[in-house]
Amino acid sequence: MSESTIESTLNEKRQFPPSAEFSKNARIKSLEEYQALYDQAAANPEQFWEQLAEKELHWFKKWDKVLDWQPPNAKWFVGGQMNISYNCLDRHLTTPRKNKAALIWEGEPGDSRTLTYAQLHREVCQMANVIKEMGVKKGDRVGIYMPMIPEAAIAMLACARIGAAHTVIFGGFSAESIKDRLIDAQAKLVITADGGWRKESIVALKEQVDKALEL
Repeated sequence: MSESTIESTLNEKRQFPPSAEFSKNARIKSLEEYQALYDQAAANPEQFWEQLAEKELHWFKKWDKVLDWQPPNAKWFVGGQMNISYNCLDRHLTTPRKNKAALIWEGEPGDSRTLTYAQLHREVCQMANVIKEMGVKKGDRVGIYMPMIPEAAIAMLACARIGAAHTVIFGGFSAESIKDRLIDAQAKLVITADGGWRKESIVALKEQVDKALEL
C-alpha cells in the first residue's frame, strides 16, 4: 500500500449529516448542541457528572463526594449506593414505559423476541433468584458463556441485581480458555446454554463448559 493511500485514509473528511426528521427526534439535535454539552463537561467535569447522576439515575443513598482523585486512582460518587439493574428496570415500572419494549432481539435463523420493561424485570428477578439459590451472594463472581440471546443480558442484569460481579466469556472460546478465565475470576458459577448459532452453524457451548470444568 502506498504512502499516499494511507494518508488519504487517515485524512477522511467526508461528512454524512442526518436527516432533518432524525435530528428533530434525537436527544442531541445538532453538532452545536453537542459542542455546548462537551464544553460544559470540559469546563467543570465534577459538576457536569453530578448533575447528570442526580437527573438520570436512582440512588438509594446519595454520595458524600463526587470525585476522589488520587492519581492514578479515581473514585466517583464516593459513599453513594445504587443498583444498575434497578436503574435499568425497576424505576420504569411505575411509568408508561413499563409496557414499552426494553429489549428487541432477532436470532440468526430469523426467530425474534420482544420483552417489555415489565417482562424483562420478571425474567431478571427469576434469574437472580436462581443464582442466589445456587449459593451466589454479593461480592461473588459469575462467568457468563452464552450465545447472543436475551438470556445473556438477563444473566448480566441478574448478577448486578444481587451484587455479584460477572465476566463475559466470548462464545467462541475453547474449553482451555474458559477454564483460564473462570480461574482468574475465581468464579463461583458459570452460566451457559446448550448451544448457539454462529455463521449458520450451532456451536455446542455446554459441551465446552463441561470440558472446562473437567480441566
